[in-house]
Amino acid sequence: MASERVMGSDYLHWAKTSSNAKFNLATSGLANLRLKDLRVSLDDLEITDGGYGYAPLLRAIGERYRVNTDSIVTAAGTTFANHLAMAALVQPGDEVVFEQPAYEPMLAAVRYLGADVKRVERRFENGFRVDPDEVEAAVTEQTRLIVLTNLHNPSGVLTGDETLEVVGEIARRVGARVLVDEVYIETLFENAPRTAFHLGREFVITNSLTKAFGLSGLRCGWILAEPELAKKMWLLNDLFAATPVHAGERLSVLAFQQIEELAARAKGVLDRNRKTLNEFLDTREDLEVVRPEFGTVMFPRVVNRTSDQLCRLLREKYETSIVPGSFFEMPEHFRIGIAGDSEVLESGLERLAAALDELS
Repeated sequence: MASERVMGSDYLHWAKTSSNAKFNLATSGLANLRLKDLRVSLDDLEITDGGYGYAPLLRAIGERYRVNTDSIVTAAGTTFANHLAMAALVQPGDEVVFEQPAYEPMLAAVRYLGADVKRVERRFENGFRVDPDEVEAAVTEQTRLIVLTNLHNPSGVLTGDETLEVVGEIARRVGARVLVDEVYIETLFENAPRTAFHLGREFVITNSLTKAFGLSGLRCGWILAEPELAKKMWLLNDLFAATPVHAGERLSVLAFQQIEELAARAKGVLDRNRKTLNEFLDTREDLEVVRPEFGTVMFPRVVNRTSDQLCRLLREKYETSIVPGSFFEMPEHFRIGIAGDSEVLESGLERLAAALDELS
């Protein structure tokens, strides 16, 4: 009997088993808060609730993004929100246009769902920008979904509303949807956070509190979709997750009540660490990089070599971890995170410099 193919995410398996190091520069989210940092008491928590969505949490999300609650579906983090959204939008054999480089777990999920995947390249030489002309060239009458991340994962590049509006028009002409993972866009730290959901009914948005606020453990994610599609996703979720963890929902409401304080903390960390990384990059002629203004990551390219040897050397000799670019289909690159402890970043960059010098 032929061996059965094991489905999963190569990147997430690596992240859970091989990314940890004394100087961990592989993480893309703010360091997790402690429970007491949310000013929680046991009186705030209950462990049981039911129905399709916890009303106070739906209201908190709706007020922040100016969205009616009947367009909100909560989910366990952005990764599951993406899976649930794509499962509701894609049938086996459907054509899906997907950015490249891509966040591997999203790409793995849509392939698991049986989609026929076509790629649209976001080129380093073009600043990893979305080119609407290339999207239009890839889309056909069979296209059911276009998938983007904004900020782009792995480069951190922002796609403006003007470009997204053109992509929405392309999708509308063929009856397709546009799924935009916006989990990193919170790092713009705007008073009224932007979302492409307001650009048209074609847009389906995923997001969470996991990356920008140090709240990964809450698994507070959501999908924004027009009401009929949102209802379809709630019903489909009965097969996947059934009932959310209610204590997590209650904690998430508390997080939204304190969101401005959490954002100020996060912005201070990212501003300081981005300056540190940019100063380091100024000293390296062996690295080329698009430098985004926002976000928690950058995606440098190693001049004249792949990053695989560099990543191995860093782990084995220098106790330092970065994400190999092979997980994003660009092995000459690596992803480096700036959302962690500032002293760890400084020490990790010293070790990155030593490893680059040793390889040269």
